[in-house]
Formats: sequence, C-alpha cells, structure tokens
Amino acid sequence: MRTFLTILLILSMLAVLAVLLTGVVGMARNQGNPHRANKLMQYRVVLQGVALLIFVLLMYALRG
Repeated sequence: MRTFLTILLILSMLAVLAVLLTGVVGMARNQGNPHRANKLMQYRVVLQGVALLIFVLLMYALRG
C-alpha cells in the first residue's frame, strides 16, 4: 500500500508540474487566450489538492 501511494504521489506531483509549466510557458510566449491559461491554473489547484490528499494518506500509512 505504501509503495502504491508513493508512486501515486510522485505521479500527481509530476502532473502538477506539467500543468504549471504548460501554463507559465503559454503566458510567457503570449500565445493562446487568457481563458486557457486560467483553466490550466484551475487544473493546477485541483491537482495540488489531490497531491496533498495522497500525501496525507501516505503519512497515515507510514505512521502505523
């Protein structure tokens, strides 16, 4: 269970990083519409919440 949660945590953190970089690069290039950049940042917030939840579950699993 711990290994599964660790892998899931790493994947979720990589997903957050990918969405963040996609949004930042898009804004830096001044390409695309602001609606897309806003939507990417909303996805980032949701993914960060998921990563935090997985982290809490992992800490609970490691506790016992």
